[in-house]
Amino acid sequence: MFNLFKKKSPSPATAAAEAPARQGWLGKLRAGLRKTGSSIATVFTGTRIDDALYEQLEEALLMADAGVNATQFLLDDLKRRVKEAKVTEPAAVKALLIDALAELLAPLEKPLTIGAQQPTVIMVAGVNGAGKTTSIGKLTHHLSSEGASVLLAAADTFRAAAREQLMVWAERNTVEIVHQTGGDPASVCFDAVSAGKARGKDVVLVDTAGRLPTQLHLMEELRKIKRVVQKADASAPHEVLLVIDGNTGQNALTQVKAFDEALGLTGLIVTKLDGTAKGGVLAAIARDKPVPVYFIGVGEQLDELETFKAREFAQALLD
Repeated sequence: MFNLFKKKSPSPATAAAEAPARQGWLGKLRAGLRKTGSSIATVFTGTRIDDALYEQLEEALLMADAGVNATQFLLDDLKRRVKEAKVTEPAAVKALLIDALAELLAPLEKPLTIGAQQPTVIMVAGVNGAGKTTSIGKLTHHLSSEGASVLLAAADTFRAAAREQLMVWAERNTVEIVHQTGGDPASVCFDAVSAGKARGKDVVLVDTAGRLPTQLHLMEELRKIKRVVQKADASAPHEVLLVIDGNTGQNALTQVKAFDEALGLTGLIVTKLDGTAKGGVLAAIARDKPVPVYFIGVGEQLDELETFKAREFAQALLD
């Protein structure tokens, strides 16, 4: 069984080698979230803790797309922490906000575990432009680096560019791919899951066509794919992931709700957090629709997709 990025008791040498890589990743995350974090951090540059500070913080959180519910929750929690800690300096309030945000985001932190079924079938959905196919390529790289054998299914059969893009990722990661030209997406998925079972693959990753949740006939196609996958393997899909663009803010939350209703999401991949001013949307998701965030991404490179950790995110955003 593979518990991604939760390796058993790494040796001191291995841990020392991995630490700089993680620090490098966190540096990219901080840089990516600077637009969001700087607007919130300026609230704490004053000299007094008063109503004006909380009003400015409320405005900053809403502008960062944290949403009304999460913003009010954070403000109430922060006021309680300030009172209990008896802090008097605004700078100390920021440290308490990091604690409050990390605690709010904690339920989203969950590792992707594969290996309980063989193959583990992972269905990936998302709107056009969210970075879905690129995220599948990065996820394939991570799975392969953990020792898992991966088979890709190019179920976006009507867009040649999507199929070709996935074929490039398959070649870069040296993994097999099942694809057709203009065929039925569901039949591609059936063939891929059947092939994954026959070939003893650890993971079958299914790339579906991008669509908006308002495109009801296309959402029904996703449901059909899920049903057909279940014909190939009654227990599948074992994971249903949604890729969301961190720049879309509250619209990302709307997507999570719609795709979850249609498919029953098990996890999220949040992309394009580099340069966004709307990084607060994860707080909104945590408060209103707490689907686990398995991975977050800050760029196009293979190593720019990493596991989500609540405290790291809160610190990168605000510290």
